[in-house]
Amino acid sequence: MSVSVLFVCLGNICRSPTAEAVFRGRVQAAGLQDHIRIDSAGTGDWHIGKAPDTRMQRAAARRGYDLAPLRARQVSAADLNAFDYVLAMDHANLRDLRALGQGSARLELFMNFHPQAPVQEVPDPYYGGEDGFEEVLDLVEATSDGLLDALRARLGR
Repeated sequence: MSVSVLFVCLGNICRSPTAEAVFRGRVQAAGLQDHIRIDSAGTGDWHIGKAPDTRMQRAAARRGYDLAPLRARQVSAADLNAFDYVLAMDHANLRDLRALGQGSARLELFMNFHPQAPVQEVPDPYYGGEDGFEEVLDLVEATSDGLLDALRARLGR
């Protein structure tokens, strides 16, 4: 049995690629890389084909995550059937995903998997300072642990 997860933010250059990289690290550390497929996308089309924001890359690298190989792509209606979970970083992203139509994927906020969620959304750090990128990493790391626990239960591992 396997499961697939798509992380979604606005441009796919800050929050969702960070979630992809952090969660991929958690999955590999757990030895579940053959059972969990991971990707990320954005609801907007401004950054298609571009690497993640350099500020996000630097913040992630300080914690051991390599975002450099990732490239932005736009989410599509087909993704709603291609993935088991499509996890939005905020309510606006979730609305945009629902507007794409119905699919078999479970659509919800990523932060729903945080064990003690201090907020409902992962804030967009794009227009803020360096501390915003650190906050994103803090939230994504803790939420990734909760998501991994949930998927382990689903996979029986």
